[in-house]
Amino acid sequence: MTTLVVREFLNGRLFSCVSALMRLTDDLTDPRAILAKGWLFLVLGVLAGAALVALAASWQVAGLLAITVWAFCRWYYFMFYVIEHYVDPTFKFAGLGSFLRYTRSKKRQA
Repeated sequence: MTTLVVREFLNGRLFSCVSALMRLTDDLTDPRAILAKGWLFLVLGVLAGAALVALAASWQVAGLLAITVWAFCRWYYFMFYVIEHYVDPTFKFAGLGSFLRYTRSKKRQA
């Protein structure tokens, strides 16, 4: 039953309907779709974290995973918010690539 539903989704009307509405290169503009994407990222992260802890079930693994997630969240916040609002107001965050170019250009200026 599940494979039939997946096959219908990939080859059937749902996929062609979605692809007709939006190409992969388009920007996501619908607020509901943006919120759904955010929630899907949360679900994906929770499932992946739970799978990692289940594979190596220990409090140490769970703690290290929590610290890793927290540290990367803080780094991302640093890249797009702290730099733009406290260090260099002329910098406008447009992704990880723009931050890497920014750091390289600042090293050359120093």
